[in-house]
Amino acid sequence: MTTCNSMGKWIGPEPELVTEPKAMADLLGQLDQPVYLLSQDGKLAATTQGSATLGNDADGLPLVGFVPATAMSQIGDASFCEDHQLKFAYMTGAMANGIASEAMVIAAANAGMMGSYGAAGQSLQAVEAAIDTIQNAVGDKPYCFNLIHSPNEPQHEINIVELYIKRGVTCVEASAYLGMALPAVRYRTHGIHTDSDGKIVTPNRIIAKASRTEVATHWFSPPPQKMLDELVSQGHLTIEQAQLARQIPMTQDLTAEADSGGHTDNRPAIALWPTIIDLKNQLQAKYDFAQQLRVGAGGGISTPTSAAAALAMGADYLVTGSVNQACVESGSCDYVRQALAQAQQADITMAPAADMFEMGVKLQVLKRGTMFPMRAGKLYDLYKTYNSLEEIPASVRANLEKTVFLQPIDDIWQQTRDFFLKREPAQAQKADRDPKHKMALVFRWYLGLSSRWANAGDLSRKMDFQIWCGPAMGAFNQWTADTFLADYQNRDTVTVGLNLLYGAAVASRINILRSQGVKLDESVKQIKPQTRNALEAYCK
Repeated sequence: MTTCNSMGKWIGPEPELVTEPKAMADLLGQLDQPVYLLSQDGKLAATTQGSATLGNDADGLPLVGFVPATAMSQIGDASFCEDHQLKFAYMTGAMANGIASEAMVIAAANAGMMGSYGAAGQSLQAVEAAIDTIQNAVGDKPYCFNLIHSPNEPQHEINIVELYIKRGVTCVEASAYLGMALPAVRYRTHGIHTDSDGKIVTPNRIIAKASRTEVATHWFSPPPQKMLDELVSQGHLTIEQAQLARQIPMTQDLTAEADSGGHTDNRPAIALWPTIIDLKNQLQAKYDFAQQLRVGAGGGISTPTSAAAALAMGADYLVTGSVNQACVESGSCDYVRQALAQAQQADITMAPAADMFEMGVKLQVLKRGTMFPMRAGKLYDLYKTYNSLEEIPASVRANLEKTVFLQPIDDIWQQTRDFFLKREPAQAQKADRDPKHKMALVFRWYLGLSSRWANAGDLSRKMDFQIWCGPAMGAFNQWTADTFLADYQNRDTVTVGLNLLYGAAVASRINILRSQGVKLDESVKQIKPQTRNALEAYCK
């Protein structure tokens, strides 16, 4: 280690000074203590004791660096925590089919974090059961439910919104929207009113996700007038409420989603986050919202340095996804958790998405140990090539039945038709008229069930497991290698979250010293995972 120019003088008990890299790293990890970096006989020394004076007129050892005490609860934007009644500006994002489970949301709520339940792909009955479980467990603590745009099942999207309104779910995480949709506007504006001081009150909050500026612009703008007029005509809003709604953003909080698992545009975080933050500032200046706009960072948050980098770039809160799927509370199975715990960054690829199959939308999945990406890609190629199941060559059709469906396609269609007659009858009726739509629904049978087979741990279909995963998983595994978190059985939602917050705080302290010209030994910069018990001291 080398020292740098002095910024002041330090006075204190010199026997308390440490010079060894490990001891210095331990001091920087004590977040509740300030750390002084000193020059002692030409060597770098550190301590949490004593006091310092800026300038070099006083007596004492040269002060070459200083970091104040740091609180994990101070990470991110304080207003995000205040508005959502959180302790930490940290959110576990929704993973569909209940992978972001009730247990995960409850654990996050009890730790002062925001957890979002993975309602996408779930039946109305399953989502309502999850609402019961979570509301009974968390009381008045904050929680969130996913609202996914469903262009292929518009009635289901409407029904989910009506369910949330009926059951008093006052925060949703909106995902997969390519533009604004009436159900989202209906949810956001429900119950809008003014308080005794004339301030606009919006009981329902949306935390949106976007990776494109054109989509983020919709979210950071007032609800479209056309949709407000439609809600008035439907009796969901009064004219006065619609006028109030023109003064609020569709969302106050938008997660700039970079290269994530599942639905993703594979955006590079280092380019995306500052772009969305700049857009936020432009639209805040344009509309002068009373509710100040905020931007969170998601997609790639999986190590102390990635979390610290997002915060340094201006993120108001952090959102994790892939790393939570490997946690014990996730709605997946042990086989999947173990596979994720062994994943490297190169073990991922893109594959067709079940919910937007016809549109050619893809999502990011694990490719190691499964044939799903290749088989799903083959189904999409067939969909593009042929206009009906009957047009597919007999040999190709027979191979699908043998290797992918494991049963006759006619049986698959009957199961699919029965499913949609209960969930979204219009889809089955359309398929009866349109052979290509029928083919799409049959192929979506495989894409939809492949994730459920993975969640349920149906090892008879393990080669067809669809496991959503982003490169963050590989980075997390590399960071935790040879530590207690290398074992997936030791990974729980709160321990992972606290480690990322703690690690980000330590990494930020190291960066402060670096900006002051202090050159630390590389070993001091290595931030290792801590047990939950060890981190409790910094959660107060």
